[in-house]
Amino acid sequence: MKNYKGTIGILTGGGDVPGLNPAIRAVTLRAIRDGYRVLGISRGWAGLVDMIPDQHADNSDHIFELTADVVNRAARTGGTFLHTSRTRPSHLPLKSVPPHLKDKYQDKINDVTPEVLKNIDYFGIDYLIPIGGDDTLSYAQCMHQEGVKTVAIPKTMDNDVPGTEYCIGFSTCVTRTVEMMNELRTTAGSHERILVIEVFGRYAGFSAMLPAMAGASDRCIIPEHSFDINRLTELLVQDRAKNPSNYSVVIISEGAQMVGDKEMSFEAHETDQYGHKKLGGIGDRVSAKIKVLSPQFNQGKEVNILTQKLGYLVRCGNPDAMDSIVPMAFGNLAFDSILKKQTGRLISLIDGCYGNVPIDLVVGSKKLVDVDKYYNINRLRPKYTTFTGRPLFFMKS
Repeated sequence: MKNYKGTIGILTGGGDVPGLNPAIRAVTLRAIRDGYRVLGISRGWAGLVDMIPDQHADNSDHIFELTADVVNRAARTGGTFLHTSRTRPSHLPLKSVPPHLKDKYQDKINDVTPEVLKNIDYFGIDYLIPIGGDDTLSYAQCMHQEGVKTVAIPKTMDNDVPGTEYCIGFSTCVTRTVEMMNELRTTAGSHERILVIEVFGRYAGFSAMLPAMAGASDRCIIPEHSFDINRLTELLVQDRAKNPSNYSVVIISEGAQMVGDKEMSFEAHETDQYGHKKLGGIGDRVSAKIKVLSPQFNQGKEVNILTQKLGYLVRCGNPDAMDSIVPMAFGNLAFDSILKKQTGRLISLIDGCYGNVPIDLVVGSKKLVDVDKYYNINRLRPKYTTFTGRPLFFMKS
């Protein structure tokens, strides 16, 4: 058997985004060249739950060795060839407990962390590199506390992981959102409608703010500020009247709430293992109310509405330039941390400079838009007076 300097396990969790495969490739190529073995763990934390620590068991569906040929083929594509899940081993529902553990774990919700640690040890994983958002990385922080040598890479199209100004997937999300909104303008203008676009963003409005700053919409509604639907309608009718093509556009984060709402808008009330209900529907609700309210601000005439939920269209497909370059850097930084024996870290990009911060930052705080500084609550759109000295993504609190 070949002698390795160590074994690195890589997994991807949560929603897919473009840029995951380039990050996996970057880690793998550096590590192999330096004498390390790299293992791909399938389906996020689920892979480490479903493995069977027995030499006679077939674990090929859960873990496999990564080679240069494998990662080079996948590097330019979107999604994650390691697959993903929203599994949370510390809160595993009984229905998700694998067959070989059902005699041991029979509660409605189970903490199978001991099995995860056993599998990490059995498969000889010396270092763990989880790539994910705040949910996936909150369990990575748990692994760090349990003594697993962990270096995390932030990924989420919402760009809301604390400790870093950039997360893999965000640039492609913004690029696609701007492109699609500009294309939808032709239909909105042809029919003289108000265009309502719903985008991802549970707690943070970055994925709505950046397209609005790029000129993709007249108004922008974010989760950090509850908005008055009457004021929004008034502004959009005014915007429509000023437009030579007689239409206007608003972009709305899925987690946004109208004044008076007791909670966000949900498609379903079942929660995932991290306690989240599936969001969706605020765009439809807003559209319906704008249509009813529009005559008050349009000389008694009702304005028709065009509603579109961009959803997975902004997270599928290949990465843009930034989500090809940053993942390459993040992957190399993760391996650098391993070489320096700096674990319990989150790879970061702050003020335009690459680095790393303690992984503990991903729990106990949220990265949100600083409403006081960067959002005009009367005009319902981004505000900014100067860019001098500001980092590329400067709106965080």
